[in-house]
Amino acid sequence: MNAAVATSVFAVFMVATVALGLLALRGRGGGGGLDEWSVGGRSLGPVFIWVLMAGEGYTSFSYLGAAGWGYNYGAPVLYVVAYMSCGYAIGYVVGPMLWSYARRHGLVGITDMVAHRFGRPWLGAVVAVLATVFLLPYIQLQITGMGVVLSVISYGAVSLNWAYFVAFAVTTGFVVVSGLRGSAWVSVLKDVLVIATLGFLALYVPLHYFDGYGPFLDRLVTEKSDWLTLPGHGGSGLGEVWFISTTFLNSLTVVIFPTTVAGYLGARNADALRRNAMYLPAYNVLLFVPMLLGLAALFVVPGLAGAESNLALFKLVVDALPAWAVGVVGVAAALSSIVPMAVFMLVIGTMWGRSVLSLLPRLAHADRQKSAAQVVVVVAGSLALLLTYTAPNTLVRLSLISYEGMAQLLPMVLLALVWRRLTFRGAFSGLIVGVAVVCVLVFSGNDPVWGVNAGLVALAANLAVALAVTFAGRRDADPRPDAEVLADDRDEYAADPV
Repeated sequence: MNAAVATSVFAVFMVATVALGLLALRGRGGGGGLDEWSVGGRSLGPVFIWVLMAGEGYTSFSYLGAAGWGYNYGAPVLYVVAYMSCGYAIGYVVGPMLWSYARRHGLVGITDMVAHRFGRPWLGAVVAVLATVFLLPYIQLQITGMGVVLSVISYGAVSLNWAYFVAFAVTTGFVVVSGLRGSAWVSVLKDVLVIATLGFLALYVPLHYFDGYGPFLDRLVTEKSDWLTLPGHGGSGLGEVWFISTTFLNSLTVVIFPTTVAGYLGARNADALRRNAMYLPAYNVLLFVPMLLGLAALFVVPGLAGAESNLALFKLVVDALPAWAVGVVGVAAALSSIVPMAVFMLVIGTMWGRSVLSLLPRLAHADRQKSAAQVVVVVAGSLALLLTYTAPNTLVRLSLISYEGMAQLLPMVLLALVWRRLTFRGAFSGLIVGVAVVCVLVFSGNDPVWGVNAGLVALAANLAVALAVTFAGRRDADPRPDAEVLADDRDEYAADPV
């Protein structure tokens, strides 16, 4: 009976999710072209931008991984709050700059920006392939996260395999049709449910199991003090140096992450991005709830080991709440997988449709790029689903280098836009070195390196090579028309508020 109730609640909300994605197209003439599909026609206001970018940051990790890290280690998980808050501050400057550059030149993503900046279309294709390698694990992890949630809230009635397929089908169904605008609409539903369910759990769990926060925190300090200081419980090696270096690296990386840039470029104007950067850190308060509930689970469901620790929050939910409430919490967690997964898939499709497949003569025309991008979305999602079934550990291992690998694009994407002296040879040489270093360090088990995040070590090598090659060689000849260069030199990064 409990399984039927919780699963029915879940099913109703999944239908509503698809319906919202389709309703987002009303009055849009069938969805428009690639610009409308991939960046919402650059017309999203502050509210939609806020919920969309909050949706990208608040994923299934927030329900599963944050609680699991809190359960296993404790204090090191606070790096998530730290880097996201710092990233929003950096985004206050970077977001309007990227928006202005892309709007002026009709660009729809970082691959476009790289290709335009260096005047080499094939370079955009290279970046698209590299970014796909680093983004695809996130799709697989969101499929896995939503599958685990559905299986748990159904009290085991829905198998993991079917749950994985539901995650893929629902997300693909609306993102292919409605694009970024549909994701923004669904983010509204997601945020309402996330704020309501986490607010409720933050009050209910301590009262239900510990008679209030006082007794809970007293037990935590007395019995689990190792979880409250760095490097946390269990000799994780995630100490102060790791915390600082990871926060620094991720706060820089998040502002050029392809999914973040998609949110930037969907904005109606630059001022919406500035307001968004000021308001988004408030959303991070919610991240403390699953972290806290993970610590509460130490007393309620002790002994969770390995991947099972990621279920710490839902073990409490299933144990303490009626079936209908379990279903609602499950929907909030599932939508926290669907929204970011949709944006990841959309960005991969856009990058390939615009920068890779467009190199083929038959697909070079703008009218065909959207169709090509939609096909890539289905292929990328299907590949992640297939590997979830057949080789789950392959992409899970790749996910270890996702953020650290994406950080190696910082010089080519961001430094190149603010410093014209950086040459193609310098940026490309640095990228190769950075990616090679981060792969060697991570897969050889040397992350962190002497306590420092391996991605930051790789980025330092990346920058050193990029600068050395740039200063040792000739300046690039600018392939753009003189009039365009002069216009860029005059007001390249002026954030048009209109």
